[in-house]
Amino acid sequence: MLRGGSRLIMGLTSKPALASRTTMRAVSSAVLMGGEESHPTSDYTKVLRYDSIAHAVKNAEYAVRGEIPIRAEQLKATLRKTPDALPFKKVIHCNIGNPQELNQKPITYLRQVMALVEYPDLLAPENRDWLTQKFPIDVIERAESYIKSGLTSAGAYTHSQGLPFVRENVAQFISERDGFPAEPENIFLTNGASGGVQMLCQIICAHPKAGIMIPIPQYPLYSATMSMVNGIGVPYYLNEEDGWSMSVAELKKSLSNAELLGVDVRAMVIINPGNPTGQCLTEQNIREIIDFCHREHIVLMADEVYQTNIYNDKLPFHSFRKVLKSMGPKYDDVELISFHSTSKGFIGECGKRGGYFEVTGILDEVKNEIYKAASIQLCSNVTGQIATDIMVRPPREGESSYKQYCQERDNIISSLQRRAQMLVNAFNQLEGVTCNPSEGAMYAFPRIRLPKKAIMAARKDGHQPDAFYCLKMLERTGVCTVPGSGFRQANGTFHFRATFLPPEKEFPEFVKLINDFHEEFMNEYRD
Repeated sequence: MLRGGSRLIMGLTSKPALASRTTMRAVSSAVLMGGEESHPTSDYTKVLRYDSIAHAVKNAEYAVRGEIPIRAEQLKATLRKTPDALPFKKVIHCNIGNPQELNQKPITYLRQVMALVEYPDLLAPENRDWLTQKFPIDVIERAESYIKSGLTSAGAYTHSQGLPFVRENVAQFISERDGFPAEPENIFLTNGASGGVQMLCQIICAHPKAGIMIPIPQYPLYSATMSMVNGIGVPYYLNEEDGWSMSVAELKKSLSNAELLGVDVRAMVIINPGNPTGQCLTEQNIREIIDFCHREHIVLMADEVYQTNIYNDKLPFHSFRKVLKSMGPKYDDVELISFHSTSKGFIGECGKRGGYFEVTGILDEVKNEIYKAASIQLCSNVTGQIATDIMVRPPREGESSYKQYCQERDNIISSLQRRAQMLVNAFNQLEGVTCNPSEGAMYAFPRIRLPKKAIMAARKDGHQPDAFYCLKMLERTGVCTVPGSGFRQANGTFHFRATFLPPEKEFPEFVKLINDFHEEFMNEYRD
């Protein structure tokens, strides 16, 4: 029986067939385990074993939640049981851009609206007097507008692309940001930007030789996703000596090398502002990248989730879409997919899993297939969709929440700017460490020059040298970072990534922990 392209085998449930399957599994297990079954004292052979699950999953690596963060969770468990068992009182999670984990206060307006959306009984007429004493009127009106716009319940499925009125508001936001009109049908709401990235990589990687160009250092989402979809990650290197800049010459070299190996390079990822490197692209650089993708017929995947995390007034954010639209009809055929998220910026609502991607220059027949892929997931979570709507349509001037919203926004961004500078300065004062400025995003990515004795000790311990350094830092200070080897890096160099998200009032103590550890480490392993 054939249905939807899949073969369904019906009625084969006889006992002999099941016995045969059991025997085959036992034999298979014996062969795979070197002649011994995995459970020699039992006749039952597990279907799911490490040697029997998908290689794509086993090959995927995701360092920001890898060995060192796992060790951090173990240390936190130790502290909960025995608060004085370790040389520090708490673990500081600088391994991931998770602002509220490090006590960034949520935006009041967003949480107030969400509270009413999640519990709409509060909006009942009989509660009006109480409600107006507890919530600003624009918050109440905003929550009520969602119900009037067709939100049946925050617990109900939505359209597969997301709530129509949210997509309309996202389109309006993009139109105002870029100066060129955007269309709601080109927008897909997703579970954070990550959900969209994974979906699009799966669609793009149509065969085992399909490749996507990825910046190195890279955000591990991309290499892990390429492993999961059986695609090929094609590295192109950012220039650390020139502030992590990107050159078209390097792009051409990367493309040429991949093609010589028979890779069908179909797309290229750009992260702007950069993660883990924190650089911001100039408008001219963006034009050069778009022209390269146009000439080489490459889909451009613009990861722009840090577009409001800008700390250098001389390097403002330029969306790839805005620059593309300004380059004239010659470039109308360029295929661009742009990603944004509620997890970053000053919103920092990582747990809400809100985000979207917009397609530009993509054929309708392909958009139909993207829609089908989104439909298989039913829809992105509704809480994230509402958070996305608030991100792109915050309180307007004249509304009662506007002043507080602007104050909270400006305080968060200005504090991040100060913390970025403090952390970069601190790294540049350490022995053997250099760190480029963090012009955007949430991270510093210093380069460390480790003594040979430390490198040898790391190899003996079974770790990459920078992972060895980060693990020692965690176990002595409680500061959790991610080694540069988890992001890939130029051969012969060692780095680590640290967020500058710890609260500003605690920053001097945080910086001192790193400084004291580094001095102790260098003295211990000095050649």
